Amino acid sequence: MSDNTSHGPSASLRTDTFTCVRCGLVVAALAPDNSWRNHCPSCLNSRHTHDHVDGGVSECGARMAPLSIAVLRTGEWAVVHRCTRCHELALHPVCGDDNQLILMRMAVRPLAEPPFPLEVFGDL
Repeated sequence: MSDNTSHGPSASLRTDTFTCVRCGLVVAALAPDNSWRNHCPSCLNSRHTHDHVDGGVSECGARMAPLSIAVLRTGEWAVVHRCTRCHELALHPVCGDDNQLILMRMAVRPLAEPPFPLEVFGDL
């Protein structure tokens, strides 16, 4: 994986690629909307390369699986990833060419599978 930790579209990011740890797709680090990406637009998986707790580079290197969607205060969406090895959570901004079907499945999952029985609403 070619890892460039700058967050702006530099000349090296325009040609940097990485291979998805889950589906094997070769992915450009710079998304078509000129945003920096660190996850696969097809399956939304990532690699654990940044330590979000202590900052800096993580030595874990395991797969970061997409878990859920978060809507930021700005209204932008972010993918919530969880490391399959150390279970660290991280937010990564959604890119314009990310798989919309997977994004919507994650967004509606809490409504489709609530943690309580829906029958309680019949009694209200």
